[in-house]
Amino acid sequence: MTTPTLQFDGYRREDGRFGVRNHVLVLSPTGLTSAAAARVASLVRGTLAVTTGYGRGQVADDAQLQFDTLLGLATHPNIAATLVLSAGPDITKRYIDAIRAAGRIAVGYALPDVREDALTLVDRGVRAATQLVRDASRLRRERASLADLCIAVECGHSDASSGLVCNPLAGRVTELVVAGGGQAMFSETVEWTGTEHLLARRAATADVADRIVRAVNARERRVRDTGGDIRAENPGPQNKAGGLTTIEEKALGAIAKGGNQPIRDLLSAAQRPPAGAGLFLMDTPFFSPESITAMVAGGAQIVLFTTGAGNSYCSLVAPTLKMSGNPDTCARLTEQIDVMLADVTRGEVDAEAAASRTLAQVLDVASGSLTLGEIVGEGGEVVSRLGASV
Repeated sequence: MTTPTLQFDGYRREDGRFGVRNHVLVLSPTGLTSAAAARVASLVRGTLAVTTGYGRGQVADDAQLQFDTLLGLATHPNIAATLVLSAGPDITKRYIDAIRAAGRIAVGYALPDVREDALTLVDRGVRAATQLVRDASRLRRERASLADLCIAVECGHSDASSGLVCNPLAGRVTELVVAGGGQAMFSETVEWTGTEHLLARRAATADVADRIVRAVNARERRVRDTGGDIRAENPGPQNKAGGLTTIEEKALGAIAKGGNQPIRDLLSAAQRPPAGAGLFLMDTPFFSPESITAMVAGGAQIVLFTTGAGNSYCSLVAPTLKMSGNPDTCARLTEQIDVMLADVTRGEVDAEAAASRTLAQVLDVASGSLTLGEIVGEGGEVVSRLGASV
């Protein structure tokens, strides 16, 4: 099938990427300022608050992962500008400097700047956010192509219909995006268990193949070292109720989210893919909030979230389209499911036609149509932890 010329209207950023949304981010990288950031966002239309309960006492790789993830969100193409509120001037300055070094807009304050008065911090934050939103509102959408799009694919509460219909269709959408010059990624490393050799065969290089296998083995070993057993604990009760019997069966469905195309590279959590078209894997935990946040921090502007039984979680920064091929779920969750694929499961619609239809929906959302999650305010971002605080 020849890939048609498909386009969307997005916001061109200073670094050349296109955003599909135009939010101002209120970022709190320290727990002491999380409430203040949430207050600012509640008072200023056009803002989103991303907060963390940590930020001091984190060391080594754990501290670096938090910084990389939050910086990835602050410089995300869906973000027009960022207001940083933190517990220390040094922390605020580090984020401001890094955001500006990436060619993006940022201002910030710290509690000592206002003599530890959280109410004054909120007042300054509201005033700053108001100006940032006003400036962002003057931006206009421009025509962009598939080459300007990066999509992330996630699965949650999977059942038999996920592996048979929904995930392969999402995989076909990723193939269409990549064929048009864009990028796609999927993650949840544990969900590849038992199929890592199949992913390795599709790797662009021997090094990528080796790292894929080692990533899966490392997570299985980590669980085993704590006395657990991935293969005994996964699939979970909801998966089993939906007809999945083994982790290998579940994984075969999960990896279908990337289609059958070559895998260009394995990314670390929150890592931005190198320029150019391709499918990428990202080494992340399997829990959807952490997995999605990592991929969005890596630059995905839109998330396709496939589900069997239903799963309401969405990214806050990237619009998240919920997809299901389970006829009961589509009938029961009429508001929650954005992409209904029950007609494909029933054999009424050809899979290729459904993939084209789904891509058209993705581009419609990229141009401004709202997902259910955006309409009802469902969303969040969760940064993974790698170790204990000191």
